[in-house]
Amino acid sequence: MEDGKSTVRAVERALDILLCFTDSEDLSLTEIAARVDLHKSTVHRLLASLEGRGFVVRDPASEKYRLGFRIWELSANLTHSDDPALILLPEMEHLRDQLDETVSLYVRDGMERIRVQAVQSNQAIRRVAPIGARMPLYVGASSKILVAFADPEVQQAIRQDPSWPAGMEQSVYIRQLEEAKTLGYATSFEEREPGAAAVAVPILNRSHRLVAALAVSGPSNRLTPEKMKAHAPVLMEAARRMGTMLK
Repeated sequence: MEDGKSTVRAVERALDILLCFTDSEDLSLTEIAARVDLHKSTVHRLLASLEGRGFVVRDPASEKYRLGFRIWELSANLTHSDDPALILLPEMEHLRDQLDETVSLYVRDGMERIRVQAVQSNQAIRRVAPIGARMPLYVGASSKILVAFADPEVQQAIRQDPSWPAGMEQSVYIRQLEEAKTLGYATSFEEREPGAAAVAVPILNRSHRLVAALAVSGPSNRLTPEKMKAHAPVLMEAARRMGTMLK
């Protein structure tokens, strides 16, 4: 039984190592060990196994690790015909061409939102939106949409979650959710980081269930509150079309 537990721990640790690369292209042994909070010797053994199977590759020059070809082989079978990130990509590209700003697609995972698809703006100064990025659910235009249009029990669970920031007024947040539900869109202006702004709308499927949040983001000096208000109807119409494509 102890051997079984050790095997499971080894698998969990190996997966934790792979997850380190969700927001970094390459990492050193020291950086990985710090992120997973393990001794470098343990991490080195796990990396050797992952490298042997092709899940990571080590650059001899920099001695840094990056994801290997096996990851891409697996990801080739990840996308299915009912995957919103694939189905909605052409519409997202069309929206990007209309508004000339970065377009992103977010889904909720617990107390976080994940960017599952993104189309970058063609402008020289733009919001770079890496796919797979995780952000807190209590701030940002897309977060407001994902909570405002969620089921009531989901909203309550989010507000009662122990990880909710102590200094954040729930009454203010609830008013923002109510406003988003009434208007059909939500905005954020330098909420999560200075110089960034976004407007987001819900994508509801043919059964009128929330699937994702569709957002347009850009520099706050270009994506002003007035500009976001003007973009909102275009965004809502795009989301309506996208919703008809989803079961």
